[in-house]
Amino acid sequence: MANEIELKLALGPTGPEALRHHPRLAGLAPRTTRLGNTYFDTPEGELEAARMALRLRHVDDRLLQTLKTRGEGSGGLSTRGEWEWEVMGPGLDLTRLADLPPMEALGEGVLGRLMPRFSTDFVRETWWLEDNNATIEVALDLGEIRADERKAPIRELELELKAGDPAALVELAARLAEDVPLRPSDTSKAARGSALLGRGWTLPEGDSAPTWLHRAVVALDALADTDDAAWRHQAHQAFQRLAELGDDAVSADAQRLAEALATPTWLTTTFGQRALSLARRLPGEVSLG
Repeated sequence: MANEIELKLALGPTGPEALRHHPRLAGLAPRTTRLGNTYFDTPEGELEAARMALRLRHVDDRLLQTLKTRGEGSGGLSTRGEWEWEVMGPGLDLTRLADLPPMEALGEGVLGRLMPRFSTDFVRETWWLEDNNATIEVALDLGEIRADERKAPIRELELELKAGDPAALVELAARLAEDVPLRPSDTSKAARGSALLGRGWTLPEGDSAPTWLHRAVVALDALADTDDAAWRHQAHQAFQRLAELGDDAVSADAQRLAEALATPTWLTTTFGQRALSLARRLPGEVSLG
């Protein structure tokens, strides 16, 4: 098992092009890969309920099977358990999957009821950045999630730590946010697919400053996929509650974020910088989808 440490960021419509021209990436040639992914679960959604994700991924002429476990973190930064290995296909490698501790915990009956549930298909542009503090994979994903006849766009940036200090992820994100409209995202592609499949969105409870930030971020994730203004209202309320709980600096940023949501063009570079500033000040870990 490996621990995946990454910072997930959602981009605005102009974000991808702004990212490609950012001073940290301009002049570096990205590697471009088309990724086709099928996610599996039982009809009852037992893996999703346990905050686990199981997928088969086509990468060029290889087929990779991946199991990810419940994430911990907030403000886009997460740590997850991950097992990944190459398989012959065309279906799942159930033999090796059965030996993994998270699957054993679900019980013997789960393996026989696994079935394809939804897919994600996207093009990934990848850059590698290295300095004295960290090695970071910068991955821009553009595509869509498909569940039955429903679709949701993928336009996100993943900063994955390959070596070094996790703080370097937040520092890089803050630097990118100076020129790229972006925001933290706490919802995985797997959880978004489950919501699209018909399970719907459920907001986490808020009982502390970090959990109110997490609730606001998830509400914005739901807004992006559904275009339902009710989620904008939920995010506004969560930022308002955070403004009431935080110290002066946190309160000021949270209040400005709440106010920005009153405009249709709220996802600006200023919004992203303030949201990342909050994530840096409120590093408490919460359970992620």
